[in-house]
Amino acid sequence: MRHVIALDVGGTGMKAALVGDDGALLHRARRATGRERGPDAVVAGILDFAADLFAYGTEHHGPPAAAGIAVPGIVDEARGTAVYAANLGWKDVPLRELLAERLGVPVALGHDVRTGGLAEGRIGAGRGADRFLFVPLGTGIAGAIGIDGRVESGAHGFAGEIGHVVVRPGGAPCPCGQRGCLERYASASAVSEAWAAAGGGPEADAADCARAVAAGDPDARRVWQEAVDALADGLVTALTLLDPRTLIIGGGLAEAGEVLFQPLRDAVRCRVTFQRLPSIVPAALGDTAGCLGAGLLARDLLTTTSTPEVDT
Repeated sequence: MRHVIALDVGGTGMKAALVGDDGALLHRARRATGRERGPDAVVAGILDFAADLFAYGTEHHGPPAAAGIAVPGIVDEARGTAVYAANLGWKDVPLRELLAERLGVPVALGHDVRTGGLAEGRIGAGRGADRFLFVPLGTGIAGAIGIDGRVESGAHGFAGEIGHVVVRPGGAPCPCGQRGCLERYASASAVSEAWAAAGGGPEADAADCARAVAAGDPDARRVWQEAVDALADGLVTALTLLDPRTLIIGGGLAEAGEVLFQPLRDAVRCRVTFQRLPSIVPAALGDTAGCLGAGLLARDLLTTTSTPEVDT
């Protein structure tokens, strides 16, 4: 059976799978990045993990035909380089070349959010949409712009960075150097911080705030609505520029379900004038999106090399 290696590298852990031609997950595994041992150890751990997956796949299903890997930070997909990742401490790592040398198969490298967006667009919540925007609300906020089955990376690899759209000019300082960025108001970490300060307690997080909103707590509702309003402002800017057919919201904050989506849809609807309102839907693939997207990158790589028998 033809299959590929899919690897999703996060700040603290790695998720991996062997993916068949039909998209079936033939094998799944997780491993720590070991980032506390430094960037060289992280890279070595990725290479070892991929080699172990290759050996497992070869033993059980035959040699994998290709590999796809998704990593955080700044990624130059064309050159196959992991340019920078603060959480992992690396800089200018030729990860595609290193993996290809280790495994002996073609390798595709992608940005974690764009790769997750690719999966959501093709096989998840955006399936069938010719234009979509995927926005995961986690520690920060990023985005993936989907166009006809692919995800746009931009001229310099920065496309989709909606979290750094300024929605509150002169507002809270952001590590990027600006003030008032969207992710300072509407990310899961921003909601956690605001709710803790508003009375949720020092250990409170965004999930606690969502539960308090559902229970009718007025302070929680105020914190939540401020985040929703900021998010709606950022999203309306994005849909004005991009005109997506579907807007997919993922990440930890989206786990609040209709506690988030009902006021968010209302807030976006109130802000649009001439724009066409997209469908606003929750992501479908959860934390498997990056891994599944890495598998899609690998399969796409095969269709552009020498394997016309692969069914995509």
